[in-house]
Amino acid sequence: MLDDPRAGPYFFLSYAHTPKHDLSDPSDPDQWVKKLFDDLCKDVMQLSDLRHGASPGFIDRHLRAGSVWPDMLARAIATCRVFVPLYSRRYFESEQCGREWAAFSRRVALHEELGLGKIEAIVPAIWVPFAMEDLPEVSRDIQVGNSDPTSKYEEHGFYGIMKLRRFHSAYQLAVYQLARRIVDAGKNAKLVLTEPLDYHSVESAFGHYRTHRPNGRRIRVTVVSPDPPAPPGPPGGREHALQPAAPPQWNPYGPALEIPLVEHAQSILNRLGYLPEPGRLAESPGTANDAQQCPCVVLLDIWAADSAKLLRSLRRLDESSEQWVAVILVMNRADPETAQAEARLRGLLEGSLQRKMATGRVTQSAVTVVSSLGEFNRAMAETARSTAAQYLRHAPAHPPEGQPSIERPRLRGPQSSPDANDANDAEERHE
Repeated sequence: MLDDPRAGPYFFLSYAHTPKHDLSDPSDPDQWVKKLFDDLCKDVMQLSDLRHGASPGFIDRHLRAGSVWPDMLARAIATCRVFVPLYSRRYFESEQCGREWAAFSRRVALHEELGLGKIEAIVPAIWVPFAMEDLPEVSRDIQVGNSDPTSKYEEHGFYGIMKLRRFHSAYQLAVYQLARRIVDAGKNAKLVLTEPLDYHSVESAFGHYRTHRPNGRRIRVTVVSPDPPAPPGPPGGREHALQPAAPPQWNPYGPALEIPLVEHAQSILNRLGYLPEPGRLAESPGTANDAQQCPCVVLLDIWAADSAKLLRSLRRLDESSEQWVAVILVMNRADPETAQAEARLRGLLEGSLQRKMATGRVTQSAVTVVSSLGEFNRAMAETARSTAAQYLRHAPAHPPEGQPSIERPRLRGPQSSPDANDANDAEERHE
């Protein structure tokens, strides 16, 4: 455990990154979160006993994807005094936010296990209001705000009172009150300092909450590439097994792209508001049960054509009828060996993906071919939207078992009055 009381920031601001509606828009959709953070830091410095040079707060301004959790972020969680989550529906659907919460909660649990008493070191704030009954179990016993139903902050959240000029005084008051709660919690909670945790050792505290998200917002990303990635070789020289469950390190666009392509794809999906999930070829597009769960995007390395095993799996993929399974054929024409082998490799792939690569077919998901990072960025965004739309339009519905509670309505003729029915019954009996 760490023993320097000044090792970390006073508070850690945990928030869900807002997706861009347009990837070409250079503006920052989280600029209002940064303003709130700056204002909180100023008030915390005034209200606390922090010395010159001490860090009042920490905020991660980078959108992380896949298994990325930088050392600076991990250390801030391990050393901060107070954890401040910005509540919204998107927050509790975020895998990253759930891991941050879980990592800080481990410190709280360790503090209590050491017999140092029960502490309240999580101070939540409302970013965008939503039904509090929808809170996941882990956060239901933590007080949110000041519980004042007449407060503009309680009604609109920080985002609302920041955007509207007439609520400026309400915003200043809400920031001050939150800063006081942060400082009070930091004084009362002498939380033990711990060593930073590894990303893979932490599971999201909101795991059960995420299982109820709409399928239309989930997208499974499956990589089909020789494993392990290797330089282009002679035909038949790239016979490898399918990708493992962990995200592969395949990156055809380095050094311009500094992370694996699948993590880059996940970050694009996050910015668009989707919830990416890792997949394997044997689990997602190849089997009906998995393909019916959510839309699927297959990132196909053109060099997979040299693997007989992968070609067989692609033929099984081509036989599936799901219209929400899309394929992005990825290559880098800037690579001389790829450019030289392109015609041969595409010919092999067309033999295994005849239905999906056929032109003019509206009943199957087309294969999108990209040859540069810019083309991939555009194709990933367009494919995500179209695949999700295809899923919502064509995926089979599964009504609950048992008898329906409401009979199917039927058109009938005009209803007679009760007296008329009685008279008709009497006439029939007399006849």
